[in-house]
Amino acid sequence: MKRLLGLLPALLLAMVAGAAAASAEPAPRGAAGPELIRARLAEVPVDVDVYRPAGAPRGAAVLVHGFTRSRTTLGSHAAALAAVGVLALTPDLPSTFDFRRNARGLGELVALLRAGGDTGPPVERIVLVGFSAGALSSLLAAGSTGVVGYVGLDPFDRTTAEGAALGRDFAPTLAIEAILLRAPASRCNAQSVAAPWGRLLRGLVMDRVIEGASHCDFESPSDWLCSLACGAPDPARQAVVRETLLAAVERWLPRPRDAESSGAADGAGRRDAAAGSAGRPP
Repeated sequence: MKRLLGLLPALLLAMVAGAAAASAEPAPRGAAGPELIRARLAEVPVDVDVYRPAGAPRGAAVLVHGFTRSRTTLGSHAAALAAVGVLALTPDLPSTFDFRRNARGLGELVALLRAGGDTGPPVERIVLVGFSAGALSSLLAAGSTGVVGYVGLDPFDRTTAEGAALGRDFAPTLAIEAILLRAPASRCNAQSVAAPWGRLLRGLVMDRVIEGASHCDFESPSDWLCSLACGAPDPARQAVVRETLLAAVERWLPRPRDAESSGAADGAGRRDAAAGSAGRPP
């Protein structure tokens, strides 16, 4: 009975997998709706919503849904990123339970973005954002060429009876920067099973627990069933998630002028350092 009760949140979410009502934070005013494309990821045809910026993209972000959810549950976050110049994609995942297969599919999607095609012109810099179980698959894919940053939203980890854990074992190998944004321990995040990632990620920028947050605060839009299983979202807490995502793309996907200014400043700094150290003993 206890095991059945523990599975209740996932079972409730599975009843309406893919359904997402607009009960959470709305998309930015004036944001264009997504374009639906089809992609074959890990040998499975899947739907991918593409949120295109108004001009040339500064980079791309792939936002990955949670267990039994769908691409639509991160659509408002994707629209917000597109509004600041990011090409944002929300794919349906090829598998419900096979996190490694999902990671392989995400790696293939990253390669598609870098090659160009249905997603648009080639994009060099990509950020992976994953929610819940999608955060695990995104983490496993974050070593793909072109990925420059990773955001885990209330992440989940898959543990085994032998004491291994997919995400915990992979985290020390990831070289890029990472941000973790989490809710307090609850049954919907498996009692913060992914918390150890914070001390293992070599490029950790931030590991923040949002006080009072529910698992549903990290989706946008969420729906009534997530609220029933995991607690209702709160607009103020959802705003923290949105602000963190926007700050992440500002950090990892600089606009072309910012990149040029940064490069010039770096060059000047190197020249100044060289001049200042001239003649000094090693």
